[in-house]
Amino acid sequence: MSDAELVLRSTRVITPEGTRAASVAVSGGTITAVLPHDAPVPEGARLEDLGDHVLLPGLVDTHVHVNDPGRTEWEGFWTATRAAAAGGITTLVDMPLNSLPPTTTVAHLRTKQQVAADKAHIDVGFWGGALPDNLKDLRPLHEAGVFGFKAFLSPSGVDEFPHLERDPLARTMAEIAAFDGLLIVHAEDPHLLASAPQRPGPKYADFLASRPRDAEDSAIAQLIREAKALNARVHVLHLSSSDALPMIAEARAEGVRITVETCPHYLTLTAEEVPDGASEFKCCPPIREAANQDLLWQALADGTIDCVVTDHSPSTADLKTDDFATAWGGISGLQLSLAAVWTEARGRGHGLEDVVRWMSARTSALVGLDDRKGAIAPGRDADFAVVAPDETFTVDPASLQHRNRVTAYAGRTLYGVVKSTWLRGQRIVADGEFTEPKGRLLTRTN
Repeated sequence: MSDAELVLRSTRVITPEGTRAASVAVSGGTITAVLPHDAPVPEGARLEDLGDHVLLPGLVDTHVHVNDPGRTEWEGFWTATRAAAAGGITTLVDMPLNSLPPTTTVAHLRTKQQVAADKAHIDVGFWGGALPDNLKDLRPLHEAGVFGFKAFLSPSGVDEFPHLERDPLARTMAEIAAFDGLLIVHAEDPHLLASAPQRPGPKYADFLASRPRDAEDSAIAQLIREAKALNARVHVLHLSSSDALPMIAEARAEGVRITVETCPHYLTLTAEEVPDGASEFKCCPPIREAANQDLLWQALADGTIDCVVTDHSPSTADLKTDDFATAWGGISGLQLSLAAVWTEARGRGHGLEDVVRWMSARTSALVGLDDRKGAIAPGRDADFAVVAPDETFTVDPASLQHRNRVTAYAGRTLYGVVKSTWLRGQRIVADGEFTEPKGRLLTRTN
Protein backbone atom coordinates (compact mmCIF):
# COMPACT_ATOMS: atom_id res chain seq x y z
CA MET A 1 0.00 0.00 0.00
CA SER A 2 2.90 2.30 -0.74
CA ASP A 3 0.66 4.73 -2.61
CA ALA A 4 -1.96 4.96 0.14
CA GLU A 5 -3.16 8.39 1.19
CA LEU A 6 -5.28 7.11 4.08
CA VAL A 7 -5.31 4.00 6.25
CA LEU A 8 -8.32 3.08 8.40
CA ARG A 9 -7.44 0.54 11.07
CA SER A 10 -9.87 -1.42 13.23
CA THR A 11 -9.93 -4.63 15.19
CA ARG A 12 -13.28 -5.37 13.51
CA VAL A 13 -13.48 -4.79 9.75
CA ILE A 14 -16.39 -6.45 7.93
CA THR A 15 -15.10 -7.84 4.63
CA PRO A 16 -16.65 -10.29 2.15
CA GLU A 17 -14.52 -13.00 3.78
CA GLY A 18 -15.72 -12.19 7.28
CA THR A 19 -14.92 -9.87 10.16
CA ARG A 20 -11.26 -9.46 11.04
CA ALA A 21 -8.71 -7.04 12.39
CA ALA A 22 -7.37 -5.15 9.40
CA SER A 23 -5.88 -1.99 7.93
CA VAL A 24 -7.76 -0.64 4.91
CA ALA A 25 -5.66 1.41 2.51
CA VAL A 26 -7.31 4.13 0.43
CA SER A 27 -6.00 6.13 -2.51
CA GLY A 28 -7.92 8.44 -4.83
CA GLY A 29 -11.21 7.58 -3.12
CA THR A 30 -10.80 3.85 -3.80
CA ILE A 31 -9.87 0.95 -1.54
CA THR A 32 -6.47 -0.28 -2.70
CA ALA A 33 -5.76 -3.01 -0.16
CA VAL A 34 -7.12 -4.78 2.92
CA LEU A 35 -4.07 -5.75 4.94
CA PRO A 36 -3.24 -7.17 8.35
CA HIS A 37 -4.06 -4.96 11.31
CA ASP A 38 -0.42 -4.27 12.10
CA ALA A 39 0.72 -3.55 8.53
CA PRO A 40 3.09 -0.57 8.48
CA VAL A 41 1.61 2.77 7.48
CA PRO A 42 3.41 4.18 4.42
CA GLU A 43 5.19 7.48 4.68
CA GLY A 44 2.84 10.36 3.99
CA ALA A 45 -0.35 8.39 4.62
CA ARG A 46 -2.76 9.46 7.35
CA LEU A 47 -3.76 6.81 9.87
CA GLU A 48 -7.24 6.71 11.36
CA ASP A 49 -7.12 4.19 14.20
CA LEU A 50 -10.73 3.28 14.98
CA GLY A 51 -9.88 0.98 17.87
CA ASP A 52 -12.62 -1.59 18.45
CA HIS A 53 -15.32 0.29 16.54
CA VAL A 54 -16.62 -1.73 13.60
CA LEU A 55 -15.68 -0.58 10.10
CA LEU A 56 -18.34 -1.66 7.65
CA PRO A 57 -19.11 -0.74 4.04
CA GLY A 58 -21.43 2.22 3.65
CA LEU A 59 -25.05 1.11 3.31
CA VAL A 60 -26.83 1.32 -0.04
CA ASP A 61 -30.51 2.21 0.23
CA THR A 62 -32.32 1.53 -3.03
CA HIS A 63 -35.77 2.74 -1.95
CA VAL A 64 -35.98 6.41 -0.94
CA HIS A 65 -38.59 9.07 -1.71
CA VAL A 66 -36.74 12.40 -1.73
CA ASN A 67 -39.75 14.30 -3.21
CA ASP A 68 -37.52 16.99 -4.70
CA PRO A 69 -38.40 19.09 -6.69
CA GLY A 70 -42.09 19.83 -6.35
CA ARG A 71 -42.84 18.60 -2.84
CA THR A 72 -39.72 19.91 -1.16
CA GLU A 73 -41.72 20.90 1.91
CA TRP A 74 -42.01 17.11 2.44
CA GLU A 75 -38.29 16.38 1.97
CA GLY A 76 -35.33 17.35 -0.21
CA PHE A 77 -31.92 16.17 -1.35
CA TRP A 78 -30.10 18.28 1.23
CA THR A 79 -32.04 16.97 4.22
CA ALA A 80 -32.55 13.39 3.02
CA THR A 81 -28.89 12.84 2.22
CA ARG A 82 -27.81 14.33 5.55
CA ALA A 83 -30.16 11.94 7.34
CA ALA A 84 -28.79 9.06 5.30
CA ALA A 85 -25.18 10.00 6.05
CA ALA A 86 -25.94 10.28 9.75
CA GLY A 87 -27.25 6.72 9.63
CA GLY A 88 -24.28 5.19 7.80
CA ILE A 89 -25.87 5.22 4.33
CA THR A 90 -23.49 6.36 1.58
CA THR A 91 -25.61 5.68 -1.53
CA LEU A 92 -29.32 6.01 -2.17
CA VAL A 93 -31.52 5.50 -5.23
CA ASP A 94 -34.40 7.96 -5.45
CA MET A 95 -37.92 6.84 -6.31
CA PRO A 96 -39.60 8.45 -9.33
CA LEU A 97 -42.77 9.64 -7.63
CA ASN A 98 -43.87 12.23 -5.06
CA SER A 99 -41.59 14.71 -6.79
CA LEU A 100 -43.04 17.06 -9.39
CA PRO A 101 -42.36 16.22 -12.12
CA PRO A 102 -42.11 12.45 -11.62
CA THR A 103 -39.12 10.75 -13.23
CA THR A 104 -41.03 9.41 -16.23
CA THR A 105 -39.18 11.05 -19.13
CA VAL A 106 -35.55 11.88 -19.82
CA ALA A 107 -36.37 15.59 -19.50
CA HIS A 108 -37.84 14.98 -16.05
CA LEU A 109 -34.77 12.95 -15.07
CA ARG A 110 -32.53 15.85 -16.11
CA THR A 111 -34.61 18.22 -14.00
CA LYS A 112 -34.19 16.02 -10.95
CA GLN A 113 -30.46 15.58 -11.54
CA GLN A 114 -30.00 19.35 -11.78
CA VAL A 115 -31.79 19.84 -8.46
CA ALA A 116 -29.78 17.12 -6.72
CA ALA A 117 -26.34 17.96 -8.09
CA ASP A 118 -25.15 20.45 -5.47
CA LYS A 119 -27.24 19.20 -2.53
CA ALA A 120 -26.22 15.55 -2.23
CA HIS A 121 -24.16 14.66 0.82
CA ILE A 122 -23.96 11.06 -0.42
CA ASP A 123 -24.06 9.40 -3.84
CA VAL A 124 -27.48 9.43 -5.50
CA GLY A 125 -28.98 7.41 -8.35
CA PHE A 126 -32.47 7.43 -9.82
CA TRP A 127 -35.25 5.03 -10.70
CA GLY A 128 -37.49 5.73 -13.66
CA GLY A 129 -41.26 5.42 -13.55
CA ALA A 130 -43.51 3.16 -15.62
CA LEU A 131 -46.95 4.62 -16.31
CA PRO A 132 -49.79 3.51 -18.58
CA ASP A 133 -48.87 6.19 -21.13
CA ASN A 134 -45.06 6.37 -21.14
CA LEU A 135 -44.07 3.12 -22.86
CA LYS A 136 -42.09 5.09 -25.46
CA ASP A 137 -40.03 6.74 -22.71
CA LEU A 138 -38.74 3.58 -21.06
CA ARG A 139 -35.85 2.74 -23.37
CA PRO A 140 -34.61 6.36 -23.52
CA LEU A 141 -34.68 6.50 -19.72
CA HIS A 142 -32.76 3.24 -19.56
CA GLU A 143 -30.16 4.63 -21.95
CA ALA A 144 -29.98 7.80 -19.84
CA GLY A 145 -28.88 5.70 -16.87
CA VAL A 146 -31.84 5.04 -14.57
CA PHE A 147 -31.42 1.86 -12.55
CA GLY A 148 -34.81 0.42 -13.46
CA PHE A 149 -38.48 1.28 -13.49
CA LYS A 150 -41.08 1.48 -10.75
CA ALA A 151 -44.70 0.57 -11.30
CA PHE A 152 -47.73 0.38 -9.06
CA LEU A 153 -50.39 -2.31 -9.43
CA SER A 154 -52.75 -0.30 -7.21
CA PRO A 155 -53.31 3.47 -6.86
CA SER A 156 -50.09 5.22 -5.82
CA GLY A 157 -51.68 7.98 -3.75
CA VAL A 158 -50.67 10.76 -6.16
CA ASP A 159 -52.61 11.54 -9.33
CA GLU A 160 -49.56 12.13 -11.53
CA PHE A 161 -48.38 8.52 -11.09
CA PRO A 162 -51.25 6.19 -12.11
CA HIS A 163 -51.04 2.44 -11.65
CA LEU A 164 -50.80 -0.29 -14.27
CA GLU A 165 -53.74 -2.61 -14.88
CA ARG A 166 -53.13 -6.11 -16.21
CA ASP A 167 -52.66 -5.35 -19.94
CA PRO A 168 -50.48 -2.24 -19.47
CA LEU A 169 -48.36 -4.23 -17.01
CA ALA A 170 -47.78 -6.94 -19.61
CA ARG A 171 -46.84 -4.38 -22.28
CA THR A 172 -44.54 -2.55 -19.89
CA MET A 173 -42.83 -5.71 -18.74
CA ALA A 174 -42.32 -6.87 -22.33
CA GLU A 175 -40.76 -3.53 -23.29
CA ILE A 176 -38.39 -3.53 -20.30
CA ALA A 177 -37.51 -7.19 -20.83
CA ALA A 178 -36.52 -6.35 -24.42
CA PHE A 179 -33.49 -4.45 -23.09
CA ASP A 180 -33.14 -6.64 -19.98
CA GLY A 181 -34.07 -3.81 -17.63
CA LEU A 182 -35.41 -4.20 -14.11
CA LEU A 183 -39.05 -3.62 -13.19
CA ILE A 184 -39.66 -2.91 -9.50
CA VAL A 185 -43.25 -3.20 -8.34
CA HIS A 186 -45.55 -2.02 -5.58
CA ALA A 187 -47.60 -5.21 -5.53
CA GLU A 188 -51.11 -4.90 -4.13
CA ASP A 189 -54.21 -6.02 -6.04
CA PRO A 190 -56.51 -2.97 -6.45
CA HIS A 191 -59.65 -5.09 -6.72
CA LEU A 192 -58.99 -6.86 -3.44
CA LEU A 193 -58.18 -3.53 -1.80
CA ALA A 194 -61.46 -2.10 -3.08
CA SER A 195 -63.43 -5.04 -1.68
CA ALA A 196 -61.76 -4.92 1.75
CA PRO A 197 -63.63 -3.24 4.62
CA GLN A 198 -63.05 0.52 4.63
CA ARG A 199 -63.69 2.03 8.06
CA PRO A 200 -62.22 5.50 8.54
CA GLY A 201 -61.05 6.61 11.93
CA PRO A 202 -58.20 6.24 14.40
CA LYS A 203 -58.21 2.47 14.95
CA TYR A 204 -55.15 0.75 13.54
CA ALA A 205 -57.01 -2.56 13.37
CA ASP A 206 -59.44 -0.99 10.88
CA PHE A 207 -56.62 0.27 8.70
CA LEU A 208 -54.89 -3.12 8.81
CA ALA A 209 -58.11 -4.80 7.66
CA SER A 210 -58.29 -2.40 4.72
CA ARG A 211 -54.92 -3.62 3.34
CA PRO A 212 -55.22 -7.43 3.63
CA ARG A 213 -52.41 -9.84 2.95
CA ASP A 214 -54.26 -11.44 0.06
CA ALA A 215 -54.03 -8.16 -1.87
CA GLU A 216 -50.24 -8.50 -1.78
CA ASP A 217 -50.35 -12.23 -2.46
CA SER A 218 -52.61 -11.88 -5.51
CA ALA A 219 -50.52 -9.10 -7.04
CA ILE A 220 -47.28 -11.01 -6.50
CA ALA A 221 -48.81 -14.10 -8.12
CA GLN A 222 -49.72 -11.98 -11.16
CA LEU A 223 -46.22 -10.56 -11.28
CA ILE A 224 -44.69 -14.04 -11.17
CA ARG A 225 -46.91 -15.25 -14.02
CA GLU A 226 -45.97 -12.33 -16.26
CA ALA A 227 -42.26 -12.52 -15.41
CA LYS A 228 -42.18 -16.25 -16.08
CA ALA A 229 -43.86 -15.84 -19.47
CA LEU A 230 -41.47 -13.07 -20.56
CA ASN A 231 -38.28 -14.17 -18.75
CA ALA A 232 -38.32 -10.66 -17.27
CA ARG A 233 -36.41 -9.31 -14.28
CA VAL A 234 -38.80 -8.20 -11.55
CA HIS A 235 -38.35 -7.00 -7.99
CA VAL A 236 -41.05 -6.97 -5.31
CA LEU A 237 -40.96 -3.79 -3.26
CA HIS A 238 -41.55 -3.56 0.50
CA LEU A 239 -42.89 -7.08 1.09
CA SER A 240 -44.99 -7.23 4.24
CA SER A 241 -47.10 -10.39 3.74
CA SER A 242 -45.34 -13.55 4.83
CA ASP A 243 -48.05 -15.53 3.04
CA ALA A 244 -46.39 -14.69 -0.28
CA LEU A 245 -43.07 -16.28 0.68
CA PRO A 246 -43.78 -19.89 -0.44
CA MET A 247 -44.82 -18.81 -3.95
CA ILE A 248 -41.76 -16.57 -4.24
CA ALA A 249 -39.48 -19.44 -3.23
CA GLU A 250 -41.22 -21.76 -5.68
CA ALA A 251 -40.91 -19.23 -8.50
CA ARG A 252 -37.20 -18.86 -7.82
CA ALA A 253 -36.75 -22.62 -7.91
CA GLU A 254 -38.45 -22.64 -11.32
CA GLY A 255 -36.03 -20.03 -12.63
CA VAL A 256 -38.22 -16.93 -12.45
CA ARG A 257 -35.96 -13.87 -12.20
CA ILE A 258 -37.53 -12.36 -9.11
CA THR A 259 -35.96 -10.58 -6.15
CA VAL A 260 -37.61 -9.28 -3.00
CA GLU A 261 -37.03 -6.57 -0.41
CA THR A 262 -38.56 -5.79 2.95
CA CYS A 263 -38.17 -2.78 5.25
CA PRO A 264 -36.99 -2.01 8.78
CA HIS A 265 -40.50 -1.14 9.96
CA TYR A 266 -41.83 -4.58 8.99
CA LEU A 267 -38.92 -6.22 10.81
CA THR A 268 -38.97 -4.13 13.99
CA LEU A 269 -42.52 -2.84 14.56
CA THR A 270 -45.70 -4.89 14.99
CA ALA A 271 -49.39 -4.23 14.53
CA GLU A 272 -50.04 -5.16 18.14
CA GLU A 273 -47.99 -2.20 19.40
CA VAL A 274 -49.34 0.54 17.09
CA PRO A 275 -51.44 2.99 19.16
CA ASP A 276 -54.77 4.09 17.75
CA GLY A 277 -54.45 7.45 16.00
CA ALA A 278 -50.66 7.12 15.64
CA SER A 279 -50.42 7.51 11.87
CA GLU A 280 -46.65 7.92 12.01
CA PHE A 281 -46.90 4.09 11.81
CA LYS A 282 -49.03 4.15 8.63
CA CYS A 283 -47.51 2.74 5.47
CA CYS A 284 -48.76 0.69 2.53
CA PRO A 285 -48.64 -2.24 2.65
CA PRO A 286 -49.07 -2.06 6.42
CA ILE A 287 -47.08 -3.15 9.43
CA ARG A 288 -48.51 -6.56 10.29
CA GLU A 289 -48.62 -8.88 13.29
CA ALA A 290 -45.69 -10.26 15.27
CA ALA A 291 -46.17 -13.80 13.92
CA ASN A 292 -45.94 -12.43 10.38
CA GLN A 293 -42.76 -10.57 11.34
CA ASP A 294 -41.14 -13.77 12.58
CA LEU A 295 -41.65 -15.35 9.16
CA LEU A 296 -40.12 -12.33 7.41
CA TRP A 297 -37.00 -12.76 9.54
CA GLN A 298 -36.90 -16.45 8.70
CA ALA A 299 -37.11 -15.57 4.98
CA LEU A 300 -34.24 -13.11 5.35
CA ALA A 301 -32.16 -15.81 7.00
CA ASP A 302 -32.84 -18.38 4.27
CA GLY A 303 -32.45 -15.92 1.39
CA THR A 304 -36.03 -15.84 0.14
CA ILE A 305 -35.98 -12.12 0.94
CA ASP A 306 -32.89 -10.57 -0.62
CA CYS A 307 -32.46 -7.21 1.04
CA VAL A 308 -33.66 -4.53 3.45
CA VAL A 309 -34.34 -0.93 2.39
CA THR A 310 -36.03 1.97 4.13
CA ASP A 311 -38.85 3.04 1.81
CA HIS A 312 -38.26 6.44 3.43
CA SER A 313 -41.49 8.23 2.48
CA PRO A 314 -41.94 11.43 4.45
CA SER A 315 -44.58 14.15 4.40
CA THR A 316 -45.33 17.30 6.31
CA ALA A 317 -46.53 16.67 9.85
CA ASP A 318 -50.01 18.02 9.16
CA LEU A 319 -50.67 15.14 6.72
CA LYS A 320 -50.13 12.65 9.53
CA THR A 321 -53.62 13.06 10.99
CA ASP A 322 -55.15 10.68 13.53
CA ASP A 323 -57.46 9.17 10.86
CA PHE A 324 -55.64 6.21 9.38
CA ALA A 325 -57.87 6.26 6.29
CA THR A 326 -56.86 9.76 5.20
CA ALA A 327 -53.41 10.26 6.76
CA TRP A 328 -50.43 10.16 4.41
CA GLY A 329 -48.90 6.68 4.31
CA GLY A 330 -45.15 6.57 4.70
CA ILE A 331 -42.49 6.00 7.34
CA SER A 332 -39.38 8.13 7.66
CA GLY A 333 -36.44 5.92 8.54
CA LEU A 334 -33.25 6.90 6.74
CA GLN A 335 -31.22 7.91 9.76
CA LEU A 336 -32.40 5.03 11.94
CA SER A 337 -32.54 2.08 9.58
CA LEU A 338 -29.17 0.54 10.46
CA ALA A 339 -29.73 0.82 14.20
CA ALA A 340 -33.33 -0.40 14.03
CA VAL A 341 -32.46 -3.49 12.00
CA TRP A 342 -29.32 -4.23 14.03
CA THR A 343 -31.22 -3.96 17.31
CA GLU A 344 -33.73 -6.58 16.23
CA ALA A 345 -31.19 -8.71 14.38
CA ARG A 346 -28.84 -9.05 17.36
CA GLY A 347 -31.76 -10.16 19.52
CA ARG A 348 -32.55 -12.89 16.98
CA GLY A 349 -29.00 -14.22 16.82
CA HIS A 350 -27.81 -12.47 13.66
CA GLY A 351 -24.51 -10.64 13.33
CA LEU A 352 -23.54 -7.34 11.77
CA GLU A 353 -22.21 -9.32 8.80
CA ASP A 354 -25.81 -10.34 8.07
CA VAL A 355 -27.00 -6.74 8.27
CA VAL A 356 -24.25 -5.67 5.86
CA ARG A 357 -25.28 -8.42 3.45
CA TRP A 358 -28.94 -7.33 3.52
CA MET A 359 -28.42 -3.56 3.50
CA SER A 360 -25.23 -3.06 1.47
CA ALA A 361 -23.99 -6.05 -0.54
CA ARG A 362 -27.33 -7.22 -1.89
CA THR A 363 -28.77 -3.77 -2.46
CA SER A 364 -25.63 -2.88 -4.42
CA ALA A 365 -26.06 -6.02 -6.49
CA LEU A 366 -29.73 -5.27 -7.12
CA VAL A 367 -28.86 -2.07 -8.98
CA GLY A 368 -25.61 -3.25 -10.55
CA LEU A 369 -23.32 -1.21 -8.34
CA ASP A 370 -21.58 -4.19 -6.77
CA ASP A 371 -18.40 -3.46 -8.72
CA ARG A 372 -18.11 -0.13 -6.83
CA LYS A 373 -20.21 -0.30 -3.67
CA GLY A 374 -21.30 -2.73 -0.99
CA ALA A 375 -18.04 -4.25 0.25
CA ILE A 376 -14.70 -3.45 1.83
CA ALA A 377 -12.52 -4.89 -0.91
CA PRO A 378 -9.85 -3.62 -3.29
CA GLY A 379 -11.28 -1.65 -6.20
CA ARG A 380 -14.46 -0.59 -4.39
CA ASP A 381 -15.27 2.98 -3.43
CA ALA A 382 -13.91 3.87 0.00
CA ASP A 383 -17.40 4.29 1.48
CA PHE A 384 -17.58 3.35 5.14
CA ALA A 385 -19.63 3.56 8.30
CA VAL A 386 -17.86 3.42 11.65
CA VAL A 387 -20.21 1.88 14.20
CA ALA A 388 -20.19 1.18 17.93
CA PRO A 389 -22.55 -1.83 17.82
CA ASP A 390 -22.97 -2.26 21.57
CA GLU A 391 -23.68 1.39 22.36
CA THR A 392 -27.30 2.46 22.65
CA PHE A 393 -29.24 5.67 22.12
CA THR A 394 -32.84 6.70 22.59
CA VAL A 395 -34.52 8.15 19.53
CA ASP A 396 -35.23 11.85 19.95
CA PRO A 397 -37.07 13.29 16.93
CA ALA A 398 -35.30 16.63 17.45
CA SER A 399 -31.97 14.95 16.60
CA LEU A 400 -33.11 13.67 13.20
CA GLN A 401 -31.91 15.26 9.99
CA HIS A 402 -34.85 14.62 7.66
CA ARG A 403 -36.99 17.67 7.01
CA ASN A 404 -40.16 16.77 8.94
CA ARG A 405 -39.10 15.08 12.15
CA VAL A 406 -41.96 12.65 12.44
CA THR A 407 -40.87 9.12 13.29
CA ALA A 408 -42.41 5.83 14.31
CA TYR A 409 -39.27 5.12 16.36
CA ALA A 410 -39.59 8.03 18.80
CA GLY A 411 -38.59 7.00 22.32
CA ARG A 412 -37.19 3.62 21.29
CA THR A 413 -33.77 2.59 22.57
CA LEU A 414 -31.63 1.23 19.76
CA TYR A 415 -28.23 -0.43 19.53
CA GLY A 416 -25.62 0.74 17.05
CA VAL A 417 -24.25 4.28 17.22
CA VAL A 418 -22.81 5.55 13.93
CA LYS A 419 -19.62 7.37 14.92
CA SER A 420 -18.69 8.59 11.45
CA THR A 421 -19.49 8.07 7.78
CA TRP A 422 -17.00 8.22 4.92
CA LEU A 423 -17.57 8.76 1.20
CA ARG A 424 -14.72 7.86 -1.17
CA GLY A 425 -12.20 8.22 1.64
CA GLN A 426 -13.50 11.52 2.98
CA ARG A 427 -15.24 11.75 6.34
CA ILE A 428 -18.59 13.41 5.62
CA VAL A 429 -20.12 13.28 9.10
CA ALA A 430 -18.74 12.64 12.57
CA ASP A 431 -20.46 13.22 15.91
CA GLY A 432 -23.23 15.19 14.24
CA GLU A 433 -20.92 17.52 12.29
CA PHE A 434 -21.30 17.49 8.50
CA THR A 435 -19.03 18.59 5.69
CA GLU A 436 -20.33 20.40 2.64
CA PRO A 437 -22.02 18.06 0.12
CA LYS A 438 -19.58 15.66 -1.56
CA GLY A 439 -22.02 13.23 -3.19
CA ARG A 440 -22.03 12.34 -6.87
CA LEU A 441 -24.90 11.52 -9.20
CA LEU A 442 -24.79 7.88 -10.29
CA THR A 443 -26.06 6.25 -13.45
CA ARG A 444 -26.45 2.64 -14.43
CA THR A 445 -23.35 1.40 -16.21
CA ASN A 446 -24.29 -2.17 -17.16
